[in-house]
Amino acid sequence: MINLAMQLVDDLKEVKLKAGRDGYGDGLLILGEKDERVVVLCADLKGSTRSKAFADEFPKRFFEMGVAEQNMMGVAAGMALSDKVPFVSSYAVFSPGRNWEQLRVSVCYSEANVKVAGAHAGINVGPDGATHQALEDLAITRVLPNLIVVAPCDYEQTKKTTIAVAQHSGPVYFRFGKNKTACFTTRATPFEIGKAQILREGSEVSVFACGPLVYEALMAAEELKDEASVEVVNVHTIKPIDQEVLVRSAKKTGKVVVVEEHQIMGGLAGAVAEVLGERQPTLMRRVGVRDVFGESGEAEELLKKHGMDRGAIIKTVREMI
Repeated sequence: MINLAMQLVDDLKEVKLKAGRDGYGDGLLILGEKDERVVVLCADLKGSTRSKAFADEFPKRFFEMGVAEQNMMGVAAGMALSDKVPFVSSYAVFSPGRNWEQLRVSVCYSEANVKVAGAHAGINVGPDGATHQALEDLAITRVLPNLIVVAPCDYEQTKKTTIAVAQHSGPVYFRFGKNKTACFTTRATPFEIGKAQILREGSEVSVFACGPLVYEALMAAEELKDEASVEVVNVHTIKPIDQEVLVRSAKKTGKVVVVEEHQIMGGLAGAVAEVLGERQPTLMRRVGVRDVFGESGEAEELLKKHGMDRGAIIKTVREMI
């Protein structure tokens, strides 16, 4: 068990705000310089997904596929089988949302070395509304054989994820958001696919979180420090999930809260429940979207309305204790 509390920013209340998608763009540039096999495909969203910088720097390795996500996934599979390392860039609602069947058969069934980057994931795209708010992507991807699924927590971890998945041989899906969110990990913060990170140790309640809401979980734990000892774990890899850390933490505290910017069914909460149900039955509560579609509004308003903000986490932990 590794406690990473001392490897975060010095003051969690004074963090910089940076977008996860910028971490993806910066990670692609690093990969482009290191590995000539890396290619990037995009579905008419290179500016929004931050793949434009790669396109400008390495134009011969960038492929604009137009609004044709299904075709894009098939082309990426062919490139992977030709010894390229393709990154498929689009909004998560379209990829893997629209091209799930091509991901299933052309990529996962074939074990093609394709990296699928789901931008604008979660509800934080705000005014774009329900059609562009991917709240089901973790559920529909983690069920696919051979596919790694990752939900990094901030800009820095998204950049590390982008670089790390290129070193993994096989299909990977990873998601990140549009808006600027707290960047609380640092270049020195360790990251390894499949290894959950204990960011704050506690003894009464375990909070398992992923994505930008990890920061909100940390701040909630700080506000609750006089009421409860809360352990916060960044479960950035949804599949393969770190069973040992989850079981050990749940056994220690006896109470679990799962936090994710996703439907409460099928995503991180579903994965945690499956593990604990088999290995360490534990009282558990879920913080996430409750079986409804998103809607237009500012990100902060939507997080509060749908019960995913810091206040909702604090409320849920209090109910548990």
